[in-house]
Amino acid sequence: MRPVAIVGLDCRFPGAPDAGAYWEMLMRSGEGVGKVPGQRWSARDFHSATGAEGHSNTTEGGFISDPDAFDNEFFTVSPREAQAMDPQQRLLLQCAWRAVEDSGIAPARLAGSSTGVFVGIMGNEWAQLHLTDYARVTAQVGSGNGYCMTANRISYHLDLKGPSLAVDTACSSSLVAVHLACNSLLSGECDTAIAGGVNVALTPALGIFYTQAGLSAPDGRCKPFSADADGIGRGEGVGAVVLRRLEDALADGQPVYAVIRGTAVNQDGRSNGITAPNRWSQQEVLSAAYRRAGVEPSDVTFMEAHGTGTVLGDMIEAKALGGLHATRSGRPLALGSVKGSIGHTEGAAGIAGLIKVALSLHHRVVPASRYATKENPALKLGAQGLRLLKTPLRLQNRTVVGGLSSFGMGGTNAHAVLESAPAYAARPGEAAEGPAAAADGGPTGVGAGVFTLSAPNPAALRRNLLAQADAVRRRRVPAGPLCWSSNLVKTGHRFRFALPAGDSAELAGALRRAAGDEDLLARLTGNPAGKPLVALLFTGQGSQYPAMTARLYQESPLYRRFLDEADAALAPHTRDSVRDLLLAGDAAVHGTGRTQPALFAVGYALASCLRELGVPPALLLGHSVGEYAAAVVAEVFPLEQAARLVAARGALMEELPGGGGMLAVRADAADLAELVDGEPLVGVAAVNGPRASVLSGDLAALARIEEALLERGVRARRLDVSHAFHSPLMEPVLERFARIAEEAGGGVPKLPVYSTVRGRLLEAEPMDAAYWTEHISAPVLFADAAAGLLEAGPSHLVEVGPQPVLTRMARKLRPAAGTQGHTVALVPGAEADGRELARAVAELYRTGLDPRWDAVYAEEDRQRQRLTPYVFSDAHRFWTRGPIRKSAGSDAVVLPSVPPTTQLRTAEPGAGTGPGEAVAVLSPAREPIGDPVERAVVEAVAEVGGYAVDEVSPLSLLYEDLGFDSVMVMELKDRIQDRLPGMEAISVQDLLPQLSSVGDLIGYLRGRTGSAVA
Repeated sequence: MRPVAIVGLDCRFPGAPDAGAYWEMLMRSGEGVGKVPGQRWSARDFHSATGAEGHSNTTEGGFISDPDAFDNEFFTVSPREAQAMDPQQRLLLQCAWRAVEDSGIAPARLAGSSTGVFVGIMGNEWAQLHLTDYARVTAQVGSGNGYCMTANRISYHLDLKGPSLAVDTACSSSLVAVHLACNSLLSGECDTAIAGGVNVALTPALGIFYTQAGLSAPDGRCKPFSADADGIGRGEGVGAVVLRRLEDALADGQPVYAVIRGTAVNQDGRSNGITAPNRWSQQEVLSAAYRRAGVEPSDVTFMEAHGTGTVLGDMIEAKALGGLHATRSGRPLALGSVKGSIGHTEGAAGIAGLIKVALSLHHRVVPASRYATKENPALKLGAQGLRLLKTPLRLQNRTVVGGLSSFGMGGTNAHAVLESAPAYAARPGEAAEGPAAAADGGPTGVGAGVFTLSAPNPAALRRNLLAQADAVRRRRVPAGPLCWSSNLVKTGHRFRFALPAGDSAELAGALRRAAGDEDLLARLTGNPAGKPLVALLFTGQGSQYPAMTARLYQESPLYRRFLDEADAALAPHTRDSVRDLLLAGDAAVHGTGRTQPALFAVGYALASCLRELGVPPALLLGHSVGEYAAAVVAEVFPLEQAARLVAARGALMEELPGGGGMLAVRADAADLAELVDGEPLVGVAAVNGPRASVLSGDLAALARIEEALLERGVRARRLDVSHAFHSPLMEPVLERFARIAEEAGGGVPKLPVYSTVRGRLLEAEPMDAAYWTEHISAPVLFADAAAGLLEAGPSHLVEVGPQPVLTRMARKLRPAAGTQGHTVALVPGAEADGRELARAVAELYRTGLDPRWDAVYAEEDRQRQRLTPYVFSDAHRFWTRGPIRKSAGSDAVVLPSVPPTTQLRTAEPGAGTGPGEAVAVLSPAREPIGDPVERAVVEAVAEVGGYAVDEVSPLSLLYEDLGFDSVMVMELKDRIQDRLPGMEAISVQDLLPQLSSVGDLIGYLRGRTGSAVA
């Protein structure tokens, strides 16, 4: 058998709410067994007299806490549907989600894939309680029950298209499910498989059966292979693993807990009784699994036994193991069973054992087995080549093989052979205790990591930020790998949180502060809608300053790469290195011959970083010299040709004599025409917006214009420039520049360019030598070009330059253009600290872009770390109300259901409920709705979905927010018509196009009712 990797897992067992707690409990040989919670059934359903018909002999067992808690809002399940669902479906759904996250995959990324789901399940007690009350059977009760739905529910909510099935082979169910999952992977039927098991004890029925069959331990505890073994203690729980072919997991860099080398399943056939185990069949299933795995019995170091703690079961299992391992000389097989800690979890027993073995191989230690200190001498384990694990077994630092058995009460046996992950496989990151790593490694690709988290609502975001903060605080892992892992896993929901961080101590503190500060959280969170349309605005001359982007160059290898590239392209055409000029902080950057190449290099490097980071430029605009970098992005000409042209432009302008200047005027260009026309050596250099013009030309002429403006009360100020750019004084350089431009060439842009020479979008027009020559003396029509760009409706305005200039001017144009996009400045100015790209990536992610995350990080940071899985809300409770009671004149157990519109929520402390109990909380009524149509729709929607009326508003989306489906729509139609008897008949086909939101439905129905309900 080809190896199968366990790449992710999650579980919840008695005394262990998650995998970490499960392992901790096993390592201290703890237990999760206790009294039957009052939530389940009444103590009067037990009887101390063993064997008394209709009664159980114990009031104890292994029970998970709060099995009624379900985050229905996360999965967009209406309260009414959640109330009808078997808790086993709910538990599996949340467990599967967390296991997928643990595998290093965002669950949303599996949507549409051939991922298979295989669930082992033995009990269906919820159906026994609900489907026998015929008067209360609804469509939701129907789909909320049934074995198949435990697997199908996962496939539906994760949109998985592979095989999806539930299997019941009694106690071996979940290991058989793993066997089927492995076979499906190896046959190519699916590429990823989720395999799991679940068991929730809702009635005492099975306990009564065990008692009547002589199988139940009076103290409710399994004592595997112990001299005190006296029967089964019931347990419950849920577990799931994510499986992949080992070669695929290695190729994708997924962490590997352990490897499944072989599995086998067989049947007892006709034995001593249908519920009696068969030694020879158990021995054969082990042999078959060893053969499939390609191992000898002597290769197996430890065994997770079925180990129920029944005298007969332990005896037969020991003999079956002895038949293969009795000849081991000096190396007895280490034996244990998790049932001593959590009880016999029935349909989840196999997955409980599998996760224990996988974690043992991962941590390289096998926990001691509870009750092992008092070995049953009748088993003669030593003679069978076996020894009970009385203390933890440290595993050698080499390939180690372990086994796992799970036997079904009806005779279906399963065995799996596992081995430690290969040394070259990625390992799940350890959540080691200790201070967070304050001194992380070198810089990431953009100067810092970006930690991301997403959730369906702000409350969920805060809850998970706190969980991540606590987990990061305990880790000894640099921030880079933690951030990169969060980018892969913690995405896909409506509210997006992103935070740059340089080290994990900083990250832990920042996460906690964000969770506790509503304003800070709002600034770091986005709720984007629609697809991004990114406009890049390239800043022009005047934005330069000494050492611009020097810190970014030092901190960001990505920026360093592209600035070096631009510097190499400019080097043949400039007096000295642009890069060295910037790093030295030389004030010579203000000289025109250096300014223009430097701004071009910065613009090119920043834009190239954005493209590398996966930010798709859709619209381009450059202000004056900024248009050269924009042209390279638009593929007008290659970098080398643009570098030659911009260097020549700056050098030629610097050669011009002095005596020129520029004047910024608070007036429209049209209002200045008379003054400009009277001065031949002055022209309009730029029109940046309403009442934002720049004049350029001879200094004496500008002085005369400034004096005239002062008399009119018009504000004007001189700009600190060396020459009169974009004016008639540029005339002497045009001919020489034109010759160079002819050699450089220039074609039609391949992306939309809003030209500041033309003041509009270029329509298949080349940016050729004539264009660039005109560009020197023509006015910069920024206001017109930017208005045209804004009319295109960009979602993001990103300023590509050393400080924000153009985005500020664009904001003044935005009200007239009618767009509400996000503005992002890549570099804030001279106060830049080198994390600018990281902050920009965080902002772009929050506002709807999905960066190419690998480019954010250096290669050594791209290592998957196991993050704390999603923490679901436990505020909503869905259970049956009141104690179990017997119906009059019947032996049937009846558990009254919660009314459809009642939602159970956790009782607050002091509310008069016991631990784990729930209380019905009804939302207060809001003001009555006056409009009869709105009232009818809102009440019908609330009734069908099980919501309180005040939880439904016209803004509520029926599918995305309220979890409606086709069955609920049919019921909704009938309820609306009952409430609006004067309305003409409607069909489901009529309603479907109107069901985007409750408000849409109200509007549609108002048109259908006319005056009938006025």
